[in-house]
Amino acid sequence: MVAMKYNFLGNSGVKVSQLCLGTMTFGSGFGRVGSVSQDDANELVKYAIAQGINFFDTADIYSVGDSEKTLGNALRAVGAKRDSVIIATKVRRQMSNDVNDLGLSRHHILNAVENSLKRLQLDYIDLYQVHSWDPAAPLEETMQALNDLVRWGKVRHIGVSNFAAWQVAKASNIAEKHGWAKFITFQGYYSLVGRGIENEIVPFCLDQNMGILAWSPLAGGVLSGKYRKGKPFPKGTRVEERLKGFIPVNEDKLYAILDVIDTISQLHNVPVAAVALAWLRYQKAVSSVIIGARNMAQLEEDIKAGELELDPEEIENLNQVSRPELPYPQWMFEWNTRDRQT
Repeated sequence: MVAMKYNFLGNSGVKVSQLCLGTMTFGSGFGRVGSVSQDDANELVKYAIAQGINFFDTADIYSVGDSEKTLGNALRAVGAKRDSVIIATKVRRQMSNDVNDLGLSRHHILNAVENSLKRLQLDYIDLYQVHSWDPAAPLEETMQALNDLVRWGKVRHIGVSNFAAWQVAKASNIAEKHGWAKFITFQGYYSLVGRGIENEIVPFCLDQNMGILAWSPLAGGVLSGKYRKGKPFPKGTRVEERLKGFIPVNEDKLYAILDVIDTISQLHNVPVAAVALAWLRYQKAVSSVIIGARNMAQLEEDIKAGELELDPEEIENLNQVSRPELPYPQWMFEWNTRDRQT
């Protein structure tokens, strides 16, 4: 069994496992990403809990509700104690052809949370996240609706995903002005080949004590070790079938990063993926790293990241080889704060 470690879930007193089981692969109907049957999902959830994972992430849009339904069934099938698991889901994306069945309006949020609760077979959701920005819905309307869900006990905490830092700041200011619930987490793309989140989001989250939940920590699978220089992407993978072109990847940098990862993985006798995932555990503000799996072999491989201890030199080597070019004004900040370094 992995000696799982736990972090506080952002600005809350709740502790979650450093690895979170993401369930975008559960169910069917989300392209080739969603392909895990109910029986297989039961086994994955059972194994995850046995390894110390207490945190599960889904969204209503994943397989258009089927992921939530499959996760809810799995939790019941394995006899998970409700008080011992932290369940996160999301709202925003279009769920049907109905003109109002999308977005972050009060109308959609209040309807969507009821549907998610039914599919998950829960009385409350631990972390309810807005999945992305909605330019049509007034932000004050969104934040008031989310606060009402917390006040009514349908939701314990709220989080945000895929916003710009200024958008999160604006939402936080509105909530603070009215004494409403504030976002405690930010779920965003973060990996060794995708560190853009460090420019604005990470500093903001550190300042506000918000926890980061890293999605696609293997960059859609390119950091799994399956992708090598001079060879085509393997057939039947998520990158080849659905995600190719969705997550931008600098291939030259990818292969340089893989060279460093290879050295570390061989030294520790762990899979390549475990090194890439473990690196994120050491990054500031990260509360949990969301891992996904289509089968038990993938989950067993990824979960080894929970116990892998990297030494400072290994972390620094990974930091340097994956270091992104700083945009303005970040490079100016770095230059002008040299006299304040201790």
